Amino acid sequence: MSAVTEVHNTTTEALAALLDGGEGALVTLVAGETRVAAHRAVLAAASPVFEAMFAHDMLEASCGQVSIDDVEGPVLRLLVAYTYTLRAPQMPDTAPQLLAAAEKYGLSALKAACELQLISQLAVETAAATAVTAVRHSCPDATRAAIAFIKDHLQVVATRGWADAVLEYPQEVNQVIRQLREPPAEASSPTATRGGSTPNSDSQPHSGHSRTPAAAAPPTSARHTPPPDDAAVSRFRSLSDAERGRRLIEAAVEGAVEEVRLLLTAGADVRTRVEVDEWTALHCAALRGHAAVVRLLLSAASDPNARSRWGLTPLHFATRNGHAEVAAALLQAGADRGARNNDGRTPLDYARQLKRQQLVEMLTEH
Repeated sequence: MSAVTEVHNTTTEALAALLDGGEGALVTLVAGETRVAAHRAVLAAASPVFEAMFAHDMLEASCGQVSIDDVEGPVLRLLVAYTYTLRAPQMPDTAPQLLAAAEKYGLSALKAACELQLISQLAVETAAATAVTAVRHSCPDATRAAIAFIKDHLQVVATRGWADAVLEYPQEVNQVIRQLREPPAEASSPTATRGGSTPNSDSQPHSGHSRTPAAAAPPTSARHTPPPDDAAVSRFRSLSDAERGRRLIEAAVEGAVEEVRLLLTAGADVRTRVEVDEWTALHCAALRGHAAVVRLLLSAASDPNARSRWGLTPLHFATRNGHAEVAAALLQAGADRGARNNDGRTPLDYARQLKRQQLVEMLTEH
């Protein structure tokens, strides 16, 4: 059972329990000047930390008030709101603080959503802080993304954000530096596989590394690929539509090419979206730079112009993160290079802002 499904089930039970909760059902959480009233049952259902707190009848909890340390008032409100709605807020400025709070209180699905937000908003000035946050709170995906970003933008080490990180979190920065010195991900850490899929051979590209002809070929090429594993396809077909869609998105994030192929053969819907951000599997693969997965999804009629909640297309993600091979595949499939997000920015705006000359030339070609 996934973390999200488990939380949904337990929270449903908790909401039903509120009917007979009586006056003792409420507790007030205090963070500085901020006071938030909430139902014990809802907090306990969503968070194992709150559950243990109320089960052991701490002195504060028994008095109907709990002081929350190391969490600012606005973040506390977002945290409590999540326990009721199970929807992560789209507030980029608070993503690092909310991620830390989610980890502290055992809200794994919220932590994962915050980690995706951190990855999607990587920038030169904030990359050091993102890398430190990812290391401190055990976020492997965000750590890898931040390290790859810094390798591609070495000017990060000359920013004020890097200097602040060195002063405040020297141990974490040392870990980041050690990982920056490691070989590229393609050579050192193949993607873990699930459900019988083979290791991913299309890891996120790094500047200076050439692609193999097989990886660069479009899906209509004459490559000889093995037929789908009938047993694996049957196993995926036995899953619900929602579960196949969820696994497709997970495989796209990981770059698990073979698993994506099996899921598509089994009828996984490429229109399935991440609940929080409304990303499709194509958005996720473009964000991470998994070109082979992008081509597979496009060959299965994924919409290259699908919009996220914030109006971002897969081409926005590919351009912002410097994935030229992904951008080329999307443009060939009909991606709109003039698409504007909710802030009015086009992929070309990102390419120019981040000085990605190859992508600027690609996006300005007629």
